[in-house]
Amino acid sequence: QVQLVESGGGLAQAGGSLRLSCTASARTFSDYPMGWFRQAPGKEREFVAAIDWSGGSTYYADSVKGRFTISRDNAKNTVYLQMNSLKPEDTAVYYCAASRLTPLAIATMAHEALYDYWGQGTQVTVSS
Repeated sequence: QVQLVESGGGLAQAGGSLRLSCTASARTFSDYPMGWFRQAPGKEREFVAAIDWSGGSTYYADSVKGRFTISRDNAKNTVYLQMNSLKPEDTAVYYCAASRLTPLAIATMAHEALYDYWGQGTQVTVSS
């Protein structure tokens, strides 16, 4: 069992930045591709970004491409989501997730059904 704990959420102004962190309890954290998802009020959860086990391959939703950066530090069992140029429509609860799969292409990790472990979420609110 892998436990994931997100942190770093909060309130930001439009155009501002936040960095989310997700720390995993797994001893073999580097085995897991990781993803970030978000869920806005009244909407379904949606994919934000994914990263492979090494950090060498990443994939982003079109809505955040060029503004958000996913990265990981396997020595710290942590994955990050740097969010720049924030917009009010980025307001959501952000979740990190870990998968036991070894994808041939990181783009396949955009599907939440492929993830096995989820954090509790952290709220991000962007004011206009």
